[in-house]
Amino acid sequence: MKIYTKKGDQGQTSLLGGTRVPKHHNRICSYGTIDELNSYIGLIKDQDIEEGHKKVLLKIQNNLFVIGSILASDPEKSKVKIPEIKEEDITILEHEVDVHYSVLPEMRSFVLPGGHKIVSHIHIARCICRRAEREVSLLSEESSAPPIVLQYLNRLSDYLFSLARKVANELGVEEIPWKGIQ
Repeated sequence: MKIYTKKGDQGQTSLLGGTRVPKHHNRICSYGTIDELNSYIGLIKDQDIEEGHKKVLLKIQNNLFVIGSILASDPEKSKVKIPEIKEEDITILEHEVDVHYSVLPEMRSFVLPGGHKIVSHIHIARCICRRAEREVSLLSEESSAPPIVLQYLNRLSDYLFSLARKVANELGVEEIPWKGIQ
């Protein structure tokens, strides 16, 4: 099987269900950003971090593939059976955030991203996640996207923020508080 089909050479692509749309369509941008986020989560998972974090990140990657499949489907024409994101997927993220914050020092100000290459990568993933959330929010207004996808992405960005803080703590990296406008 060839990887190239030449069907997209004119700037169009097909959704699951057969509908042809421009490659700049918000549905394509939405699942493209999900793919970017998934790749970045893979980069984080490949770093020297605790195995427990890696297991959660692998679960997240699988869920992002599900979300990408949902977004790549024409909601009116696709007959493809796609897995779903469930409330328990959100609950897992909430639990992880709670576990992180149970051992982290209380935040007294905003923290500046950075301090260590791994922590910086996690913050970049959080920003990509927020962009995906904005794009899916727009898609929800223009067409349709299941509300649980937005909920998952919102909680995922919270998880990534808490993970950045937790990994910084595990690495002994001092968080840099934002001092505000000087």
